[in-house]
Amino acid sequence: MTQTHDEAVRPRQGASGGVPVDEPAQPDRIRRSSDGIRFAASVVGLAVVMLLVSFAQGTTHGLHSDIQEGTAHAPRLLLSLATLVSSFGVLAVPIAFGIERLFHRDGTRVAIALLAAVIALGITIGLDDLVVRAAPGGVLDSLIWGGTGTAPIHTDIAPVIAFVSAVGMAGRARWQAATWTMIGLAALTGLTAAYASVSALAATYFLGRAIGHGTLYAVGTPNPRPSGATVVAALERLGLRPARAARLDSPSDGAEEARRYGVVLAPRPGALPSDSGDAAAGGPHGAPPRAAGAGGRGEWDLEVRVLDRDQQTAGLLYRVWRLLRLRSTTTGRALRSLRRSLEQESLMAYALAAAGARTPRLVGTSEVGTEAALLAYEHVPGRRLTDVPDEEITDALLTDVWRQFRAMQGGRLAHRRLQEEAIAVGPDGRAYLTDLRSGETAAGDLALRLDLAQLLTTLALRVGPERAVRTAASVLGEEALAAAVPLLQRVALSRATRTALRRDRDLLTRIREQIVRLKPETEVAPARLERFRPRTVFSIVALSIAAYIVIPQVASLDVAAMASAASWHWGLAALGGAVLTYVAAAFMLMGFVPERLPLGRTILVQLAASFVKLVAPAAVGGVAVNTRYLQRSGVRPGLAVASVGASQLVGLVIHVLLLILFGFLTGSTTKATQDLAPSRTIVIVVLSLGLVAGLALTVPRVRRVVASRLRAMFSGVLPRLVDVLQTPRKLLTGMGGTLLLTVAFVLCLDASIRAFGGSLPLTTVVVVFLTANALGSAAPTPGGLGAVEGALTLALTISGLTAETATSAVLLYRLLTLWLPVLPGWAAFAYLQRREAL
Repeated sequence: MTQTHDEAVRPRQGASGGVPVDEPAQPDRIRRSSDGIRFAASVVGLAVVMLLVSFAQGTTHGLHSDIQEGTAHAPRLLLSLATLVSSFGVLAVPIAFGIERLFHRDGTRVAIALLAAVIALGITIGLDDLVVRAAPGGVLDSLIWGGTGTAPIHTDIAPVIAFVSAVGMAGRARWQAATWTMIGLAALTGLTAAYASVSALAATYFLGRAIGHGTLYAVGTPNPRPSGATVVAALERLGLRPARAARLDSPSDGAEEARRYGVVLAPRPGALPSDSGDAAAGGPHGAPPRAAGAGGRGEWDLEVRVLDRDQQTAGLLYRVWRLLRLRSTTTGRALRSLRRSLEQESLMAYALAAAGARTPRLVGTSEVGTEAALLAYEHVPGRRLTDVPDEEITDALLTDVWRQFRAMQGGRLAHRRLQEEAIAVGPDGRAYLTDLRSGETAAGDLALRLDLAQLLTTLALRVGPERAVRTAASVLGEEALAAAVPLLQRVALSRATRTALRRDRDLLTRIREQIVRLKPETEVAPARLERFRPRTVFSIVALSIAAYIVIPQVASLDVAAMASAASWHWGLAALGGAVLTYVAAAFMLMGFVPERLPLGRTILVQLAASFVKLVAPAAVGGVAVNTRYLQRSGVRPGLAVASVGASQLVGLVIHVLLLILFGFLTGSTTKATQDLAPSRTIVIVVLSLGLVAGLALTVPRVRRVVASRLRAMFSGVLPRLVDVLQTPRKLLTGMGGTLLLTVAFVLCLDASIRAFGGSLPLTTVVVVFLTANALGSAAPTPGGLGAVEGALTLALTISGLTAETATSAVLLYRLLTLWLPVLPGWAAFAYLQRREAL
């Protein structure tokens, strides 16, 4: 069983010299994110192979034929020798490696690898012997290049690949080379003997890798992280003499944070306590002087950072996303090897000290096995800036931080993580730059300016923009600060800083204002750091989904039959009603915003919303677009949400009132409402749902959640309505736009009905539209797709139209109000984005 008692701390005796180490008990097995990522990548690779063989069968068959023809000219003796070696070696080499691991007491890892091999064997046998016979043809047949004796999966090597993937050969180059050589020879034998095709071998490789890494992730890999005793032994190999050690970081630290140990060094044999300073200056052990202080972290001589392979893959997907989204000079490397990370941080530490910046001295580095490495720093007693109270952050401290930053920039060094955790404050009040893992030497101008923007934001979050800019200007000068203004944008900052900015969304703007006051001619236009913006991806995805939905719908229409049967002067009238809806929606929004909005651009926004609602529920897409538009127009976020909420609330009230009014009028003149009235079953269902909701609201926790959601949804709506009521013209515009919107939709629907020879009383058409529109707004489908068409067709049929007339009218109505505006809506959406209006 996996141990999970990480919080239990007990002293352990070191492996060398009985050095005690205080650290939490480590679990026997862990689930590493790297295994999950490799499993997902292997599954994607397998899917790609299946896709390729489905669409490129001729290419795969031709490739296999070429390989067969090429191997036919090879000497038979050489092929026979390769077959003999691979037949023996493909199993012998992994078995030998497993035995070698058993001698090194790594039996758990070998057992997991054997489990993966057994699973792979069972799956491959099932695919080869059962699935192909039960379901011939299709993709599985495509994996078979044509011979009856071939198989879609290479049964001989799939379990070996799974075993190798799970057993872990990282850092053992000779074993890796021997194993994969044997697997390659076995694959070549399968090709020459017509046992498997190229596509089958590719599928075998990805399937084996997926099973191996999937088994590791499901079961958990034996914990490869070195213990404190192993770290102490590595320090002893560096010539240091640890007396005791303790784990400094807590289990709650993030996955990307390296483990840290505090180490006390033993004095040299025969040395007096006063000799410790000589040791630091060049004694036989190279030990720095022990920091003064009683207890706690102040008594450590060294602070040891332990890097492991898990740390290298933590947050990999986020870093890859940043690498793809931002320009190459903006971000660092997404993934570094363990050796590369060790060398990079070591080089950064030495370069920073050479540049004259204050940083803990790097005493030594060492690999710790094949899965980890350590960096031993001279311990500097003190606190991180995040732990320093606000009243202790003086201008003198800020000035010292900027001096260390100036020294770092003078050496063309980029830190790339200048957050509060990267700045330490010693007991003498001096600043130290730490956390150099992401550093970059010989950095370009953009990287240096990004560091400046990051540090400005970090300090401004603690002491305010005025003090941060003033102290920076006193050290760096106004010209240097001006260079950072175009880079003061959220996308250029670290993830933790962007999270902190959510509490102060105007901070970057205030930093820019402070710099512009010092240097008015500063260029304030933001620099283009992104290759693409998330909204660009959203536009592409939205257009793809819209095309996927629209094309089948339009293709299913018999346009010729509709054109011959329709009265197109009524069709033009319906088109006019559809166009009028966008003008009405613009007036509706403008009426509930006290600020002035241009009519033309507001109409374009409503047209863009018609495109967005194809990829979002009808009640969500328009709200999001209008809210974004108001924010871009200078309305503060809270007021923008309140304005849109006010228009929606008034629209809902008017919609309900109109439904009741015209339902009464229709019921008093026709029999339609008797048919449209809800059945007894619907009444029972509605009452039951109301009873359940009422009972749920009696639970205090549910009531608090509902109240908080409603408060967040409608906070500011009533004050916004009060503002509108104080301006009669705005009230008339908003109410008139709301009524005009309903009138325009009703005219469009009525004209669509008349275009196919149908006719209904106007009051009935109003009831039908209001009912269908309510269902469409409640439906979770984009644009109310399906719900509106079904409700309109059923209601019109019940109201007296034939099924053919009702269906044709609904199709024309939806074509004019939903499908035709897609391309103009996309064009309006793209135009407004370029104009920074959305």
